[in-house]
Amino acid sequence: MAFSSDVHVRICGQEIIKYDLEIKALIQDIRECCGPQAVLLDLNSTVKEKFNQLRQRIQDMEQMAKEQDRETDKQAILSETEGHRKQMLSNQMAWRKANLACKLAIDNLEKDELLQGGDSVRQRKATKEGLVQTSSDITESLMSISRMMSQQVHQSEETIGTLAASSRTVQETNEEFKAMTGTIHLGRKLILKYNRRELTDKLLIFLALALFLATVLYILKKRLFPFI
Repeated sequence: MAFSSDVHVRICGQEIIKYDLEIKALIQDIRECCGPQAVLLDLNSTVKEKFNQLRQRIQDMEQMAKEQDRETDKQAILSETEGHRKQMLSNQMAWRKANLACKLAIDNLEKDELLQGGDSVRQRKATKEGLVQTSSDITESLMSISRMMSQQVHQSEETIGTLAASSRTVQETNEEFKAMTGTIHLGRKLILKYNRRELTDKLLIFLALALFLATVLYILKKRLFPFI
């Protein structure tokens, strides 16, 4: 069961890395894109789809962490998940910057067309509307990432609280063990003391009995054999 879980975690991690590399390549394409608007919209649509797939796989890995039996395995997977989530946020920021760079390139291209007497007012309007929509999508994705990170922080706080409670329990158990050890040592000393006292009592009883027998013999001797 544990081996199967490890395999699933590794497969999920490999898929996350694959989506991450694909997103980076698409962001580079957007950064180098100078239009037209249809190309940019197509690239952004693909990036958004890849982000959704990446986000889902990160959530799957987080769920796998919760299903782990050992706390060390759970924390290791959660740490890896947090690293992937931070990388996704970094890609979100790079995506936004790439769109801004592409918008600047398209604006410069439109200025050149205006200087050359071209009529591209409608195309400029469509480009700007598309970029506004793209910016809105990116903002929404960033907000989603922020909510996910907030949930992760809350879960980390709960985990820390659980560990703190476990630590207190272990400390209390250790104190009880120390108290029990002290009681056992005290009992051992008392038993040894009682054993020594029992030996002393037996010796005194033996001496008293010997004295008594000697006295009886002496009296019998005086009465029965007074001439001796």
